[in-house]
Amino acid sequence: MPEALEGPSPERMGRLQEYLKQIVYGGNDGIVTTFAVVAGFAGLGAEGAATVGSIAVLLFGLANLFSDATAMGLGEFLSSRSEQDVYRATLAKERHEARHNPEYLKTDAVGILTMHGVDETDARDMAATMARNPDFMADFMMQYRVGMADPTADGPVARGAMTFIAFVVFGAAPLLPYFLLDPVPATFRVSVFATFAALVALGTLRWQVTNATLARAVGESVLVGGICAAVAYGVGVAFRV
Repeated sequence: MPEALEGPSPERMGRLQEYLKQIVYGGNDGIVTTFAVVAGFAGLGAEGAATVGSIAVLLFGLANLFSDATAMGLGEFLSSRSEQDVYRATLAKERHEARHNPEYLKTDAVGILTMHGVDETDARDMAATMARNPDFMADFMMQYRVGMADPTADGPVARGAMTFIAFVVFGAAPLLPYFLLDPVPATFRVSVFATFAALVALGTLRWQVTNATLARAVGESVLVGGICAAVAYGVGVAFRV
């Protein structure tokens, strides 16, 4: 019986994997950005959060959470729109060249194919076939000469919405203890644990839909998020009076 190939199963692929970039970026920034508010108060010392009260911590935290989530979602929307506009404009140029200067693209195609290990004779035959199909030739050049993958499968609205949702869902973790407990030093420790758990969950999600090992996926998420959280806490400490 042949050995099973390692890697994500088909069930792990699909829509979740397609939006992994938005989930990871949005989720990580949501966790770190919201924790920065909590850590800032905690860095001021025990009197910091206690003085302003849990309502103020939640007010600053929620305002930061939703404003930054909206900014990131809209930023992802505009970025996706721009990416698609650039792709379409470049594809139009490649299609024009494929129809009006096929011999030039045939030469390029032969070079690309032979560079990927195709026999030169076969490469010439394949290039000639592609030259008779300009749209396919243009798609081939976009992939292997220009180096641009088709970004039009997912709409900018969907990408922006996924970024917003991931930011809010994961970013709410550092604030949850302050909904339930008084703003004392022990509450901050609970918030640290909640932040750590959210980073682990985000890393586990990466592991589920990629070929990365569990240790690497979780470790990178915790390391990056932990560094940013430590910086936020350090800023609070620096302004302690």
